[in-house]
Amino acid sequence: MLSVFTWSPESIWLLTQKVWWFLIVLGVLVSFHELGHFLAARWVGVKVLKFSLGFGPKLIGRQIGETEYLVSAVPLGGYVKLFGEEETEVVTAEEKRRSFSHQTLPRKMFVVAAGPGFNFLLAYLIFASWLSTGAPLFVPTFRDLTPDVEALRPGSPADQAGLKLGDRIIRVNERDISTRSELLDAVAKSNGKQLTMDVQRGDQIKTLLITPLATTVQENGKDTVVYHIGIEETAPVITAVMNGSPAMAAGFRDGDRVVSIEGQEIHTWSQMTGFVKENPNRPLHFQVKRGEQLLSLTVTPAAEKTVVGGKTVEVGKIGISGPGRSIIRSSNPFMAAFHGLQATWGWSELTVIGIYKMVTGEISSKNIGGPLTIANMSGEAATQGASSVAFLIAILSINLGVLNLLPIPILDGGHLLFFGIEAILRKPLGERQREIAQQVGLLLLVGIMVFAFWNDIERLISH
Repeated sequence: MLSVFTWSPESIWLLTQKVWWFLIVLGVLVSFHELGHFLAARWVGVKVLKFSLGFGPKLIGRQIGETEYLVSAVPLGGYVKLFGEEETEVVTAEEKRRSFSHQTLPRKMFVVAAGPGFNFLLAYLIFASWLSTGAPLFVPTFRDLTPDVEALRPGSPADQAGLKLGDRIIRVNERDISTRSELLDAVAKSNGKQLTMDVQRGDQIKTLLITPLATTVQENGKDTVVYHIGIEETAPVITAVMNGSPAMAAGFRDGDRVVSIEGQEIHTWSQMTGFVKENPNRPLHFQVKRGEQLLSLTVTPAAEKTVVGGKTVEVGKIGISGPGRSIIRSSNPFMAAFHGLQATWGWSELTVIGIYKMVTGEISSKNIGGPLTIANMSGEAATQGASSVAFLIAILSINLGVLNLLPIPILDGGHLLFFGIEAILRKPLGERQREIAQQVGLLLLVGIMVFAFWNDIERLISH
């Protein structure tokens, strides 16, 4: 603990910033979630006694109308206290009318589901606003995150070690990995030392020895050494051909993989686009692989003016995009409204699949993060601007919405499960059954929180 007093002023300032942005991000997430419960309760006529950001002892509060608005001491959640959550609170006919427990089953389910629903709404509003500016939005599928080899630089450490396109790296130094970020993190932390990688190739598991290569890059005006093995880039696969573009006129199709340009082998997307940019108005001979066929196509890149290093230059473009499975763009605000739904669904689907794969053991539970991880992500996003913070809020809001819908007693999903059982049995569960379920749910939730904190501490120590 004494080491805290040896921190530099810069470290203390950085920590303060991360805590500040953590509170802002968490405050937005919690307030929007609880706002959903609050507005839904008011909509159906239920009296709201308290609306609290945080839980535990009250810090400040103010009574406005029939509701007390609070800020509580523990900023890791929040709650809305409804009148009549327990039937014993209700006596008169008027109290029954304003009581939560005396509402019809559909109304109670509506109030409970509105919290997670507002989390998805918040993400949608951010995504739609983002897309309406014309900016691209990253919406990955689970395939985008797996440690598969999609591109391979010739002569790189990975190529020399025998890695091939389509290989899936499943283990590094006897540690299981299941995502691309885990793989790249292991390479980045190697300090150039040899790595033992277990690779799945079809039905076989092969063990390869790969020594990462060091490269010096400029970061914030300083030379920084980074390590790579030659698989970090994107494959030269066309996922969309623009209408009326030179590529469409030349016969390119979605799914084509570029093999060579002017006889030069192409292995990565950036290698291909660089060749095209450097040759505006010049016919280029492409070889592309389409299924099992190898085709020859000729396309002349259109010249477009752009500013590079303060100078106006012409670059070539042929009107293709890729890997487009991860990117959504909207041409106007009306399309942004639709694409916002698509993005919200895509990120929600990815979250659900990720949770399922963690439960089944297909991906490591080390990916679970707690408050320290969120604080670090919030601080890093803040350094990249308001748009990055908004994007982080949208992703975390979807995570919060999905997690709250899990059928765990004490969460919104647990309450919805009880209501579903009540609809089937035509009567609510007994009080003792609900108490046991709540205790089990609380124990499970505390266990998950402790595990997330432990992962946070391990990440902190490893860095």
